[in-house]
Amino acid sequence: MFNQNHRIYPMPRKRLFALIVWSAALASTGAMADVPPAPVDAERPRAAAPGDVDEAAKRRVLEQFRTVRVPLGQAMATAERLHEGSRAADISFEVSSQAVYRVRTIKKERVWENVIDANTGIVSQAEIASSLKELDREDLANIVALKWIKQELSDAVRVAEKAAEGNALAGGLVKQNGKLNFVVIVASGGHLKEVMLEPPKVGALQR
Repeated sequence: MFNQNHRIYPMPRKRLFALIVWSAALASTGAMADVPPAPVDAERPRAAAPGDVDEAAKRRVLEQFRTVRVPLGQAMATAERLHEGSRAADISFEVSSQAVYRVRTIKKERVWENVIDANTGIVSQAEIASSLKELDREDLANIVALKWIKQELSDAVRVAEKAAEGNALAGGLVKQNGKLNFVVIVASGGHLKEVMLEPPKVGALQR
């Protein structure tokens, strides 16, 4: 299904969905912090920096995530059922007044964003609909690429959860160093792990 050389990192680097998780946690505590950009070389270990999100915010995310009743995969399936034939493009767990998953699904030229309650599994906010033309360049490139990939985000989530021995709280398709990878953030024990999975032949699409 996926190439066997998947990689697991102990901490998520700068990703859209990771920023959503951290900014929500920081907003609730009144703290401010910057997440440093991802290194050019994904294999090169990153030294800790003063701007890294503090441990208190990470603990808050993990503590709230452990209490939710609805797994990420179920929330993703709920969002996909709202529009027959749609596919999940990305999903993230958010900490706010209530625990929710924010999911974007796509079908042809349409994009929908829905918020799913992480304890009841129902849609908790009004849907936001848009077209591909309204996305920024990076988002558009990733979503267009998803159309050419056979694997689903749900497949990547299942593989990542097994590899990292935990439960996923965010995932999406990311282009890095010229290659597209599914990136899934997994809560494993008291830690967060980033799992990168390369869909077969995805590199050929970039030539």
